[in-house]
Amino acid sequence: MALEQKLSIRMSQRLVMTPSLQQAIKLLQMSKLELAEEIQQELLENPVLEESQLEESGSDKPEPEAEAEPEAAADSFDDIDYEAYFQNVDNDMPPPPRREVREDLPSFETMLSNPPDLTDHLTWQLEMNDIDPLHKEIGAAIIGNLNHDGYLRATLEEIRDMGGYAMEAVLETVETIQGFDPVGVASRDLVECLCVQLKHLGQADTPAEAIVRYHMDKLQGKKYKDLAAALELDMEDLEAEIEIIRGLDPRPGQRYNTEDNHYVIPDVQVVKIDEEYVVILNDDGLPRLKISPVYRRMLKAKGSGAERAETKEYVRNKLRSAFRLIKSVEERQRTIYKVASAIVKFQKDFLDYGIEQLKPLVLKDVAEEIGMHESTVSRVVNNKYMHTHRGLFEMRYFFHSGIASNRGGANISSHTVKEQIRKIVLGEDPKKPLSDSAIVKILKASGLQIARRTVAKYRDELKIPSSSARKQGFR
Repeated sequence: MALEQKLSIRMSQRLVMTPSLQQAIKLLQMSKLELAEEIQQELLENPVLEESQLEESGSDKPEPEAEAEPEAAADSFDDIDYEAYFQNVDNDMPPPPRREVREDLPSFETMLSNPPDLTDHLTWQLEMNDIDPLHKEIGAAIIGNLNHDGYLRATLEEIRDMGGYAMEAVLETVETIQGFDPVGVASRDLVECLCVQLKHLGQADTPAEAIVRYHMDKLQGKKYKDLAAALELDMEDLEAEIEIIRGLDPRPGQRYNTEDNHYVIPDVQVVKIDEEYVVILNDDGLPRLKISPVYRRMLKAKGSGAERAETKEYVRNKLRSAFRLIKSVEERQRTIYKVASAIVKFQKDFLDYGIEQLKPLVLKDVAEEIGMHESTVSRVVNNKYMHTHRGLFEMRYFFHSGIASNRGGANISSHTVKEQIRKIVLGEDPKKPLSDSAIVKILKASGLQIARRTVAKYRDELKIPSSSARKQGFR
């Protein structure tokens, strides 16, 4: 059979990711802080974009559905009705009032200070200590090799080899730093850390120190009878020794960890007005964008030549990019509003009565409600937060599976089940904690069909220890 070349025409459909669609998807999955940074970056790079400094007349903001959007449905510049956009812009708009700042006042940044961390706190004590320069040099090397918990990460041999120090001098310096505040820092393991603290409390060579040095496995396993027999103590004396150990700090350096606080800014707020819940978008912190009116004259200006044509093409590209950004931001806000409104509709009982009435919800339910794809809903609820009178929640919090129930045939939210497990554990006898099997029986008695492994999973997610670890008492 001979091979030949020929032309044929056929029709096919395929999905094309236009620049507008790509930008809309990118902005949709951003958090509010990331979006603000993206807009600020675009304001720096695109001279056509400006941040509106004056508030619009009227205090009531229009609902997202009623907001006007720029005619930027396509990526072609010819489809943008920029004349209609500019016709309401007043070229003689007065500039916003400038706030006078006294030059002799320090900036706000210079007034901020961070609390001292563990390294700073120990270094200050080292400098204030009356020891020779050699030990201070060794002490600086030791402090520089402590982790966040205050434990020494380097071995004594490594500290010695850093400056060719004598091992005796290294040991003396380690002992000196272990007596600094907080007591027990620069220890090499948990046993040494606790023994240093016991010595500082005057409890050296006591049963408490013996427990720490030789019987930590029995203490952690709560084998109190074996521990009492090994130390030849009665249960009351053993309880007193264990109480001393409980007062020790296994991580002395943690109190000086200076981690920055991360504040969450909600994207939407839910308020109750006349027995109905209203979703309000939080636009605080997001710049209000507009197109610079200066570029209207540049587009209308007549002229010829390669340089003039190049300038107009540059302005066209920047205008196209500006309209895409404005439309994408407005579309993002509308989509968040729709998803938040659907969540409020599905979880109205939760807002009214609390977590016991939280309903199972999946992305498909909300997607069908608002007429969008599940992937769009997933992008919306990622890193977005909703503020209600019940508290501040990540929007993903409202999406979860359900547990079969005999109460009316409706499924129960997994969050509701977790809350019930937490209450059961809080109400148990500390000396006889409930096992996972016992919790299963209690839940089944209330109408919930749940497996023991599911209870164990939820208990781990709630960070509730096992029944043996929760047991209190010495008998």
